[in-house]
Amino acid sequence: MRIATPYGTYSPIVTESAGILLYRTNQSEPEVFIAHMGGPFWARKTAGAWTVPKGEFSPGEDKLACARREFAEEIGTVPPDTAFQALGAFRYSSGKVVHVFAGEAPSFTVSKVTSNTFELEWPPRSGRRQAFPEVDDAQWVPLSEARGLLVAGQRPALDALENLIAPR
Repeated sequence: MRIATPYGTYSPIVTESAGILLYRTNQSEPEVFIAHMGGPFWARKTAGAWTVPKGEFSPGEDKLACARREFAEEIGTVPPDTAFQALGAFRYSSGKVVHVFAGEAPSFTVSKVTSNTFELEWPPRSGRRQAFPEVDDAQWVPLSEARGLLVAGQRPALDALENLIAPR
């Protein structure tokens, strides 16, 4: 896509990620497995601070393979061996696009999240760099609660999941 401006046209760079949304329906209400974002910005936040485990993929890279890799990097264990279905591509207000794959995993558990890390100058303007985990927690959450926890751009994935698992 090219965007016209008074100064010419340009092609915006769109960041794309792929992630896995595990679900289970063996509870009184369907549950999803989501992750709390790590780092100082998210440390004291709950609402809108959770995410589908996900990460960026390279041009030509298989999206599901990327989603599996990123799940393992952010959670510290490989995703369960289950059938994954594409829920769709969901665009954030920033323009970022997340491709979400859903998989039923009724017995999946994680005793401890062991995430990869990123570096950040912290405190700001201190000149010191610190490493922080990309994800500092992950857990099963009832679908109704997940809406308030997930970042806004990923909430439509919950609607898509509900349509997928709704009784036919």
